Parts: sequence; C-alpha cells; structure tokens
Amino acid sequence: MINVTIQNFETEVIAASMTTPILIDFWAPWCGPCKSLGPILEQLEVDYAGRFTLVKIDSDQEQQLAQAFGIRSIPTCILMMGGKPVDGFMGAQTATQLRTFLDKHLPSEDALVAEAEAEAAQELLEAGDTEAALAKLADALAADPGNDDARYDYIKLLIELGGLDEAEATLAPKLAEIPLQLRFEALSQWLDAIQSAATGPHATWTLEQFDDKIALNKRDFDTRFAKARLLMAVGEWTAAMDELLEIIMRDKKWGNEAPRKAFVAILELLTPPKPKATTQASGKTAGGIEVLGKAQVQEDPQAVLVSKYRRQLSMMLN
Repeated sequence: MINVTIQNFETEVIAASMTTPILIDFWAPWCGPCKSLGPILEQLEVDYAGRFTLVKIDSDQEQQLAQAFGIRSIPTCILMMGGKPVDGFMGAQTATQLRTFLDKHLPSEDALVAEAEAEAAQELLEAGDTEAALAKLADALAADPGNDDARYDYIKLLIELGGLDEAEATLAPKLAEIPLQLRFEALSQWLDAIQSAATGPHATWTLEQFDDKIALNKRDFDTRFAKARLLMAVGEWTAAMDELLEIIMRDKKWGNEAPRKAFVAILELLTPPKPKATTQASGKTAGGIEVLGKAQVQEDPQAVLVSKYRRQLSMMLN
C-alpha cells in the first residue's frame, strides 16, 4: 500500500499502472466507511500477491487529485490500468464484493505466468537463442491457452524453425473461430505458401523458370501467383508483394481475390508488434491529470516499409 500525493502521483499511479493495475482508494481520516474498507483492501492486496497495487489518497489533503477524478463522496475506489481509469465503485464493500470487482479486471495467475514466460522468450529471441525461446513460448501457452499473443508468437516461431506440423496443429483452433483474427489468417497463408512451395506443382521450379513463363504472357496469373507464394515461402516479402501487385493491378478480382488476401497477410506478418505502453505518455490521463514529457517516437524501418506497401495496395484497389 502506498500513500499518494500530487507530487508522486505520476510515478506511483500513471507510470506504475502501465505494468501493474493500480487501485486508488480515495478516503479521509473522518470517514467511517473508509475505516472499514481500508483494512479489507490492504488484506486483498496481500492475498492477490502482486496482481494489483493499492494506493491511498487523502481526498482532503489532495483536493486537486480528487477534483480531477470527479470524486463526490468517499470512499471511492478507482482502478487504473494502462494509465487510464477502467472501473470504480463508491461506498464500503465486503471482501466478496471486492474480489468480484477485482477478478473482473485483473489478469489471472496463469495469465501472469504466461506473460512472464513470453517476456523471457522475447529476451531469448533478441539474444539469438531461438530454441530456448520456443520452449518458453510453449510454456506460456500451456500456462494460459487463451493467450492469443503467446499462441501467435509460438506458431510464427515454429514456422520459422520448420516445425510445420506442430504449427498447423496449434493454429487449427484459431482458424475455426468466428470472426477469424487477421493475424492467424496471415499465419495460415504463410504456412500454405510454404507447403505449396514444397509439394505443389511448381515445387521444382526455379525463379528463372517462373520469369521465362511470365515473359511470354504477363497475364499468366497462375504462374505469377505461384511465384509470389514461393517468394513468400522463403521470406522474400517485398518481392512477393511486388509480384502480387502486378496481378492486382491487372485484375483485382482474379482468383477470388487470392492475391489481395496474400498481400494483406504479408503486411500483417511484417507489421512490427505494438510497443508496450511506456511511462512517457504525453498529454492528460482520462482522469485529467497532466503527464509531463513527450514520447520520442523513432520510425521503425519495417513499419515504414509496411506503410509504403499498404499505400500501394490502396492505390491499386481504388
């Protein structure tokens, strides 16, 4: 439990809530219900073992904060996640009611384990230890099968390492969902391209053979598409997109829009993951509290590439 003032609010609430949910308890020393609620909240913080942090704000002493959150009566509790209020309640609550409130928003223990394993996997990937990273992602998925981020990263790494059968089996449940998530559809497209390049009718062709046949007929879309899928299979992403654009430019609807779908899949596979929320968010929080400093955003070359090809596709389709 942390006592928060206007001086440490940005650090202990805004910044801290980017990584751990923060439950703010607005109270006052003269408030009877506050005295009964406080100890229950403090015990729950212990029981939940790091799944959230309790902070207390004396609404009499910190009127600027109370006004910013629109506090009209106390006790009032506000749950902060990602730098913003997500829920709250007024008045005294029982321990059971508080657990119900918290469990509605807080990640489960399994989810926390999975997140830790996934973060460890990312560190291993950055260090070049792909096999250890794969094992960590498998552990993350086992701990929390509903963690789509871990599932996506696991399947993608499996494909990169050649574990196609396991990738296909792990991907199958997501392909049966409605609506189908674009990122899993993209993995399916990539997996299909690899399998087609290995066992399809053009499996033994060289790129020169493709080019020679296309030179005879620029509208030989079957050959162009097969070439694009071969390029996709070996990770020649920009060359694959260039070939797909040649088809889209000439016939947007060819093959039930298969070139467009493959193009979109490549864009999805190349799109850099969203950066985790940082403590340097600019502007104001949803509670109206100023946050100092502005984020220095540096353009990712891969993001620039994705943006370029996304614009090209848009121009072709319009």
